[in-house]
Amino acid sequence: MPKLVPMSSVDAAWLGMEDPTNLMMVTGVLTLEGKADVKRLRTLLDRRLAPFGRFHQRVVRPRTRGNLPHWSEDSHFDIGNHVSHVALPAPGGEKELRQLVSELLSSPIDFSKPLWHVHLIDGYDGNSVVLARIHHCIADGIALVRVMLSLTDSAPTASPAKRNSEDSNHAGAMDWLSAAIKGGVAAGHTLLDNPGRVADVARLSAHGAFRLGRMVMLPPDPPTAFKGELGRRKRAAWSKPVPLDDFKAIGQAFGATVNDVLVATATGALRRYLEQRGESITGLSIRASVPVNLRPLDQAHRLGNSFGLVFLTLPIGIADPVKRLRAIKREMDELKQSPDALVAFGVLHVLGFAPVEVERLGLRFFGTKATAVLTNVPGPREPLYLAGRRLGKVMFWVPQSGHLGLGISILSYAGGVMLGVATDEGLVPDPERIVDGFEKEFKSLRSQARV
Repeated sequence: MPKLVPMSSVDAAWLGMEDPTNLMMVTGVLTLEGKADVKRLRTLLDRRLAPFGRFHQRVVRPRTRGNLPHWSEDSHFDIGNHVSHVALPAPGGEKELRQLVSELLSSPIDFSKPLWHVHLIDGYDGNSVVLARIHHCIADGIALVRVMLSLTDSAPTASPAKRNSEDSNHAGAMDWLSAAIKGGVAAGHTLLDNPGRVADVARLSAHGAFRLGRMVMLPPDPPTAFKGELGRRKRAAWSKPVPLDDFKAIGQAFGATVNDVLVATATGALRRYLEQRGESITGLSIRASVPVNLRPLDQAHRLGNSFGLVFLTLPIGIADPVKRLRAIKREMDELKQSPDALVAFGVLHVLGFAPVEVERLGLRFFGTKATAVLTNVPGPREPLYLAGRRLGKVMFWVPQSGHLGLGISILSYAGGVMLGVATDEGLVPDPERIVDGFEKEFKSLRSQARV
């Protein structure tokens, strides 16, 4: 009989968030230059994912209430059950790819098998696309980035054979990953001298209790086009790569970080969208739930969830892009010094032990405090290869926990920055308009910075 390994309470919390209207899947889209070979991709995935045990394990739910789910080795594991090969409908352009990605974002995964699936999509302007979907209970963003890096190479001729994650081929990429972990993925936060001691809640003492109380007392976010009852159909859109150096130059011009500029640009895009919908935005602010890494560098290889959340105010009502940027910088600077992310991690830890009904009530309560999930991940600086093909563009989306209908993802790769938007189709059927606003807002900031 396969050995059962208890799931951590935080991972169990993410498993318990699964809902037909809000699937807890992390989705990544990687465009390749040229047509990939499906047999080579299957071999690569089979061999290089093997060291990450969760990809060969399925979830076994408890027979009695109050017990945590377990991981169990899938004795019938077959890589063929986890890799699909499909063709993009003609004419195989951006619109067709967006439609297919949106359909897959809306499709539940098979819970009788390990909770991940990869689609190799042919016919995208003569190239291939790899779309990977991985359940959030397997790992958080920083760990999944580590997994994805293990699949890539710095040259197109590398063998798909199994190798450890410290392979010299990944020296440049791992330098980037080390910096991302040290800085705190998503918003550049530094929370504790040793972020690995997330269980040391005593360090927070009265200040932590105060911050938790402050979170609880936050009023619900105001109603906008982004909030409402969710349906089962999702929509996805993404931008063209924008030069990262331009964002750095804008930040230098206004004394802000790259993260500040990126978040301000995304906020301006949301403002433009609401204006186009005819909504009143005078004095409007909404909040974004922002994941913050709590994972120490020496644990980057471990799967599971080790991050907290902070609520970041997005001042949509500020019309001037520079004033908006400075307001966001002040808010980000304050959050960097707070223990909010650690407090939120503790709440997730407790909710993971709670009965399903209590967990969902808690998550819905926190979900009322925000309108969107916002992630900002600095990716590899140098071009990488997957299954012998160069990676052209990389984009990802995280699930919108707390029944939120808007997800905003920002990812840098090989000198470019892309914005990804995932929405509930009933609320925002046209996320490409938000992407268009992001590009216009960037040009506006760049003009004012005289870059």
